[in-house]
Amino acid sequence: MIRQVCLSDAQSICNIYNEYIENSTITFEETPVTAEEMTKRIEEATRNYPWLVYETDKRVVGYVYARRWRERAAYRNSVEAGIYLHPEFVGKGIGTEMMKELLKVLKEKSFHVVISGIALPNAASIELCEKFGFIKVAHFNEVGYKFDRWIDVGYWELIL
Repeated sequence: MIRQVCLSDAQSICNIYNEYIENSTITFEETPVTAEEMTKRIEEATRNYPWLVYETDKRVVGYVYARRWRERAAYRNSVEAGIYLHPEFVGKGIGTEMMKELLKVLKEKSFHVVISGIALPNAASIELCEKFGFIKVAHFNEVGYKFDRWIDVGYWELIL
């Protein structure tokens, strides 16, 4: 079931996100996030942007969100989207369901552009974005450094 995030979801979201922080280059954060910090992020983001969770058997197993793309006022109709799934639930269609719902909500709220930054390589995230019509618009070489190696980042864009 997809639903709006609640502040009480912060620890479950941390459990998912911290797995990616500690074991992947999907996020460039390097220090695990506390439930208190995640609560602040949820509070701030949901003032203006959607944040959804996927719950099964009363357990949050994934989340998807939008956030401000850039600070300047002229960017107000553009958002950056992110999605994270508990590793046990990757490849089961949950990401597709969540992205579909996020894009629907963003369109209803009259956002115009959705941008997704992807640390490369990441075939699953690229496939998910392109399934919804995102197109690659940028590739930055070696802009991230994690786990003693340089990481490229690509950007995909969807006009709603």
